[in-house]
Amino acid sequence: MRIGLIGGGNIGKFLLQSINMDGLLPNSKIVGLYTRNELSAKQLAEQFKAECYLTIQSLIQSNVDVIIEAATVQVAKEIAAHVLKSGKDLVLSSVGALADLNFYQSLEEICIEKGTKIYLPSGAIGGLDIIKAAKSIGELESVSIITRKPPRALPGAPTNLEHVMFEGSAADAIELFPKNINVSIILSLAGLGPENTNVKIISDPGIEKNSHIIEATGSFGKLSLHVENNPMPNNPKTSYLAALSVLSSLKNKDASILVG
Repeated sequence: MRIGLIGGGNIGKFLLQSINMDGLLPNSKIVGLYTRNELSAKQLAEQFKAECYLTIQSLIQSNVDVIIEAATVQVAKEIAAHVLKSGKDLVLSSVGALADLNFYQSLEEICIEKGTKIYLPSGAIGGLDIIKAAKSIGELESVSIITRKPPRALPGAPTNLEHVMFEGSAADAIELFPKNINVSIILSLAGLGPENTNVKIISDPGIEKNSHIIEATGSFGKLSLHVENNPMPNNPKTSYLAALSVLSSLKNKDASILVG
């Protein structure tokens, strides 16, 4: 599998190392990459034996099989339709872009027309299999997530006391915290949608790691799941599980047997 990568941040570098250097995705390689920082892109391309592209469009038009977006919600919105219209599949890291229902539906229509697919990594949470199973027969009643983060991860958070930064729908949460709450959007897409997924974001000076409590109810019973995320070994600003989930999506893309 020939892979194109958009984004040279923590997740992008992790994928370059894992795939191109460590060989964790057999018979696959990130052959081309683009980042807005041209100097950084050239350095990464040289370090990880890939080709540097100066525009996103030139990367999309190259002979890659799949494009990974590992940049920002804004970039995801800019490039998603172009990738899919080119006949290539897309692994979307910034799932917050799909909180916009009209945008979601427009991409779905392109996928149907072109026979392409969007892969959404589970990010830094779990429990999505249970939520999808309950949703499949229309008997999912409620879904909520409580996210706790240290103050340094939330702009404007007080540094000396616990504070509820937000409480409301996932749709509103992604507008106010686009860099911090992708997890609520992937949860809502698996379940009841951004408008009907309840989100609470808490700044907690007593913790060092991000944590998420996911709760759901339905005919299946009740789900309560607590996930505490370790940061990436080389950068504390990014959840390690979020990076691993992108790699997992690529591994499962062409799998003969799918679990869940």
